[in-house]
Amino acid sequence: ENAIGPLAVRNDDILKMYSGKTVEINNTDAEGRLVLADCVSHASKNLGKVDLIVDMATLTGAQLVATGKKHAGILANTEEAEKRAYDAGMRSGDLTYPLLYAPDLLKQEFASKVADMKNSVKDRGNAQTSCAGHFIESHIDASYEGDWIHVDMAGPSSKNERATGYGVGLVLALLNAPGFD
Repeated sequence: ENAIGPLAVRNDDILKMYSGKTVEINNTDAEGRLVLADCVSHASKNLGKVDLIVDMATLTGAQLVATGKKHAGILANTEEAEKRAYDAGMRSGDLTYPLLYAPDLLKQEFASKVADMKNSVKDRGNAQTSCAGHFIESHIDASYEGDWIHVDMAGPSSKNERATGYGVGLVLALLNAPGFD
């Protein structure tokens, strides 16, 4: 347990997320996905007619196993968004590589008897970094019609115990900023 005070979230707690879904906490170290889930839920409900939502974090150590130290893992809800993220990585030098996209096959990893889902996977050997992204995706509002890209940048975010600045160029390329288009 990594509780820092009496109000800290603990295993077996049940949270009600911004999306309205309930989440059983089974891993207090998987807290980043809870924050990102609320963020994508808020963005998809309240930002009006946006055509792209991007969440990006050093989310899982499993990303290093999936795509290594130089490529962030990307998960996208459409092939076009996946290609957009891959191409943006090639243009910016912030390299990306697609993760397994299989929400219907992987959702069982979050099965809970007391809530809509758990916050971490049942089987750490079953596409763990994809599962983390699908957890976040499951909180996007059903009315949202745009693209979504999840970027797990645990590997390329640091080198020799120093931050690399990974992600800035990727976002600028995703937005077709001057010099990145």
